[in-house]
Amino acid sequence: MAEKNLDFDKIIDRRNTRCLKYDFAKRRGMPEDVLPLWVADMDFETSSYIEDALIERAKHGIFGYSEVQTPYFEIVRDWLKIHHNWDVQERWLVKTSGVVFALAMAVKAYTKPNNSVLIQQPVYYPFSEVISDNGRKVVSNDLYLGDDNRYHIDFEDFEQKIIDNKIKLFILCSPHNPVGRVWTAEELIQLGDICVKHGVIVVSDEIHQDFVFRGRHHVFANLKKEFENISIICTSPSKTFNLAGLMMSNIFIPNRELRQKFRKELDAAGTSQFGIMGLVACEAAYSKGEEWYQAMLAYVSENIEFVRNYVRENLSNVTMTDTEGTYLVWLDFRKTGLSVDELENLIVHKAKLWLDSGKIFGKCGEGFQRINVACPRSILKEALDRIKAVL
Repeated sequence: MAEKNLDFDKIIDRRNTRCLKYDFAKRRGMPEDVLPLWVADMDFETSSYIEDALIERAKHGIFGYSEVQTPYFEIVRDWLKIHHNWDVQERWLVKTSGVVFALAMAVKAYTKPNNSVLIQQPVYYPFSEVISDNGRKVVSNDLYLGDDNRYHIDFEDFEQKIIDNKIKLFILCSPHNPVGRVWTAEELIQLGDICVKHGVIVVSDEIHQDFVFRGRHHVFANLKKEFENISIICTSPSKTFNLAGLMMSNIFIPNRELRQKFRKELDAAGTSQFGIMGLVACEAAYSKGEEWYQAMLAYVSENIEFVRNYVRENLSNVTMTDTEGTYLVWLDFRKTGLSVDELENLIVHKAKLWLDSGKIFGKCGEGFQRINVACPRSILKEALDRIKAVL
């Protein structure tokens, strides 16, 4: 049986399907008729092999407590080995209901109330939320935009923030959301060496690891043996195969003591087994989804180039930051001269677009907008045409 879901130009009506992206605009303070390109899920049908596996499991008719056995691990292991050259062991694996949940558990497991946790803004906004909502303090080693139109790390500031704030936990975003950087091995090693030197645990959110268009994704724990000992590596098929609603993530913690502390927090949160459909989908994705994945990746890459060319040719006061990874494009509107509120009004109420405002990623994100390009190109063009019209 061949893969059937390879038409990424096909527009699928997601309205009235309890869809967070399309059905909750009014509840979230947006006009009801906005075009949404905000939350990081795709407007593509997932692999037909995943659909078939879920339908077949649903036909069984019983949905009791479920767990996986060694074949599940072997499928996940093979994907990580083939695509990222990382050898993992079964005892390292801890399943959670999502990466953000795992980040929250890590904050609780490895820090105490009022401790400081280090992040690198502008960054995925739940990072700061799981820190502050758990009574910890957010400290940011802000990334800076270089003359090469790529974001970079201020390593001197990174180490100084660790020293000054007695940091024991750092949450890394790799590849980086929203700025689209795929960190080099040299950059990650420099970060890791500083963390080892100061006894800092690294939680590496690598959920976008399968979206790399330039360079190569390096699993943080795989770069040095010393890094393996301080790492919590967060992975999931949810972004790669558009399965976010099935709530399944695979977290790898090689260090036994760190793993035990993490599991203790899971127990305290009352979690045990996870939904059978997420487990089934993960197995089908990693074992049979390669053709769909490669086709989707090529389409998203073309979308990124489409945006790059469109912005250059049509939006004279807007700059697209160089995108090396993820399907999220970071647009710089600062040269328009608009204030943060004026930009928000322009995008939401004049262009009738629901993007992610840069301000939610940290103060250094003000003046930017994040746009999700994992959608049919006609929808993407419509969104860009709306921006052009109001500018």
